[in-house]
Amino acid sequence: MLNIFGNLSHRHCDGLSRRSLLQVGGLAMGGLSLPQLLQAEASATRPQGRHKSVIMIYLTGGPPHQDMIDLKPGAPADIRGEFNPISTSLPGVQISELMPGLAQRMDRLVTVRTVVGSDGRHSSFQCVTGRKSANQPQGGLPCFEAVVSKLQGPANPAVPAGIDLFMKMEHLPYNHPGAGFLGAAHQPFQPQGDSKSSMTLNGITVDRLGHRRQLLSTFDQFRRNVEQQRDVSALDPFTEQALNVLTSSRLADALDLDQEDPEVRASYGKDDPEALPYSSKGYKAIMSKFLLARRLVQAGARCVSATFADFDWHSGNFVNGRKVIPLLDQGLSALIDDLYRHELQDDVTVVVWGEFGRTPKINANAGRDHWSRNTFALLAGGGMPVGQVIGTTNRYAEEPTDRPVHFQEIFATIYRNLGIDVDHATVTDLNGRPRYLLDRQYRPLRELV
Repeated sequence: MLNIFGNLSHRHCDGLSRRSLLQVGGLAMGGLSLPQLLQAEASATRPQGRHKSVIMIYLTGGPPHQDMIDLKPGAPADIRGEFNPISTSLPGVQISELMPGLAQRMDRLVTVRTVVGSDGRHSSFQCVTGRKSANQPQGGLPCFEAVVSKLQGPANPAVPAGIDLFMKMEHLPYNHPGAGFLGAAHQPFQPQGDSKSSMTLNGITVDRLGHRRQLLSTFDQFRRNVEQQRDVSALDPFTEQALNVLTSSRLADALDLDQEDPEVRASYGKDDPEALPYSSKGYKAIMSKFLLARRLVQAGARCVSATFADFDWHSGNFVNGRKVIPLLDQGLSALIDDLYRHELQDDVTVVVWGEFGRTPKINANAGRDHWSRNTFALLAGGGMPVGQVIGTTNRYAEEPTDRPVHFQEIFATIYRNLGIDVDHATVTDLNGRPRYLLDRQYRPLRELV
């Protein structure tokens, strides 16, 4: 734990004295002190300037591919559903009428209609690790954010490598599985609530301590005292990095959406935490998460993952779809536009998917049930050759007729875009055994290389 003895000239209303002790805490990353967290990344190379990053949007519950990106208008009524296909910016390609924004931007997307390999579990695990949950090693398999944190470290010392924007959901397996055997040192940072309340000093928020400049002045004085009293080499480099995080406004500014251009912010849509009938269980369509993800990768995060709504529509598939799918369309369309506006389309890879698809046949409750034989993914950015559709399914969208794409192939593509060679990169488990990031037969998608 990093201890900083402040030299405040007065007593605050909460009882802090002029010799108050400030302790830099775990910052919602497993309870370790920030210097310990940074020390775990010591061997990583920290490139200067632009960096590669990934934004992953997890569509909890399994989105219905037949009602979104692979409509079958010629199928019987109990399969084709209630939504109509519309043309897109790609000749001959159609998607749901509920996604007009993405239809106009299909030339900036890669649509994979034939994602296979789902283990059929209602869980985020496969979407954040690429692996099935069975036969895990001691400590559990690590999420992709932890892998990137371990192999590459932070791109900017003031911003953690991985950021977790998952909502806290009633169905526990939907929640983020965490860093696994890589441990709390590489747990994605989870900003809960307002950024200032997330970054506390001994339980005292920046607001309660007073103006931010006063806090920064305290740290500056600490630095000067260290330089005057001790040799610079005596200062733990990880403590120095901890100070970089807390004394920089970079992360806090990225989390502060009030700093965003109001017109851009409005393009993402308005947050309404109670908009969905199941919001009380944590399944919310928070539009600002798309914007927040862009701001975080722009500030220096390598990986940002977020959840969006819930698609487990065993009943009311079309009622729910009319509400949720247009929201996804708006948020994702705004994010894609933003990447191009900020010239990030070559540096930021976007992946949008769920754990499985839905049954072709509509059930008696106007819903679709679980379907693990086929699902879809939407990708953007990453310097990839966008404007293409990969894979086709049979006449009822039951399974691929050509080009099945495994979850791990998409992960191999993500890692490649980040500059990680899946043929050689490994992480060491708790038994000291090096483990490849993916099963050895999976490689980046040839269409996207």
